[in-house]
Amino acid sequence: MNPHFDPAARQATPLDSIQGRFDPWLLGAAIALAVLGVVMVASSSIAIGEELHVGPFYFLVRHLMFLGLGGALCVVLMRTELRSIEKYDRLLLLGCFVLLLLVFVPGLGVNVNGAQRWINLGVSNFQTVEAVKLMYIVWLSSYLVRFRDEVNATWGAMLKPIGVAVGLMALLVLQPDFGSLALILAITAGMLVLGGVHLPRMAAPVIVGLPVLAIVAIAEPYRMRRLTSFMDPFADPFNSGYQLANALMAVGRGEFAGVGLGASIQKLNYLPEAHTDFILAVIAEELGFLGVCLVVGLYALLVGRALWIGLKCVEMRRHFAGYCAFGVALSIALQSLVSIGVNLGLLPTKGLTLPLISSGGSSVLMTCVAVGLLLRVSYELDRAQRQVARLRGEGQAAAPAPATPASAPAAAPAAAAAAARGVSRLRQRVDPTFGRTA
Repeated sequence: MNPHFDPAARQATPLDSIQGRFDPWLLGAAIALAVLGVVMVASSSIAIGEELHVGPFYFLVRHLMFLGLGGALCVVLMRTELRSIEKYDRLLLLGCFVLLLLVFVPGLGVNVNGAQRWINLGVSNFQTVEAVKLMYIVWLSSYLVRFRDEVNATWGAMLKPIGVAVGLMALLVLQPDFGSLALILAITAGMLVLGGVHLPRMAAPVIVGLPVLAIVAIAEPYRMRRLTSFMDPFADPFNSGYQLANALMAVGRGEFAGVGLGASIQKLNYLPEAHTDFILAVIAEELGFLGVCLVVGLYALLVGRALWIGLKCVEMRRHFAGYCAFGVALSIALQSLVSIGVNLGLLPTKGLTLPLISSGGSSVLMTCVAVGLLLRVSYELDRAQRQVARLRGEGQAAAPAPATPASAPAAAPAAAAAAARGVSRLRQRVDPTFGRTA
């Protein structure tokens, strides 16, 4: 038997059998936010439930129900290959427009406080824009993969996703939902920049779009009141500044360590939407500055880790996975930033929930699905890194032992052939092409 024969080097390693791991930092931050949300929804919704005569734990049970359903969908998405998701990119885009149009169908759409944003699913209402945001991110990620060179080089490729975003925004204006409109526009701009768009060319639609957004913002009197009242809410604390004035009193009362869990006064029918839009004010009152820092830190960890994973995916040329991570990170970061800013009086009052914390079936459900997508991206990234490490290990194991002068001419062609096979397998296994390249 040849003493230099190595069976492990001659036998191909089954790369498909290599499994990845879900990122523990992403998973830990998401679970911590969800647990904190359950505690604070329980604390902030008891008085509201009693006032509405639905029971003190009605909103907590409802929140847990949607959180459980969202967790199940999260697990399903964690076990779904990204290739399978990307195949349906065009259907997902079509679904965005269909969902936004369904709210105007008589008998299906539901009008709440003058806004036509929900559809009736029988057991609960569903705010369609929450699903639209995630579906749009998946489509835009696929588009940036297929046209990433053209997006940087041509006007048409850059303006197409902007045109799609404008179409979605037009339907949101009709609902109306100015907060989600601005969020979709910001996600589009952020993903185009991260996708390599030519920045001077990007400046033109921004210059045109900002005045249009300003006109839309001040077109309705109630929006104008929101824009002005946050500058001095105590000038009219019983009318236009009522929500923010009570939120700021809750924040101020919490001081450094808070008044204690369950001891909030503002949630006792003084602070509107204490379990949804203004739940951070209750956190600030009961847990104080430390509680707010905890919330901000958990979001920073979740978003920062998602951006880091997206960057690593792009470096490995797994562009679709990377852009999905970028899009979800931008969505969670922008929504949490606006919600925190509203509660602290830094931004005009707008009805955006705090992801994974606020009570709200649609938001909780779709945020869990978005986290599932992030975890799937982290799994496939880790799997690809392990495959690269295995291929490099095989290449080192297959390297021939130092040859004697007599055997050197015969060993050189064998080494060259082994290196060529290793490079070929590396390209096929570790550097897949998602979507179609133009």
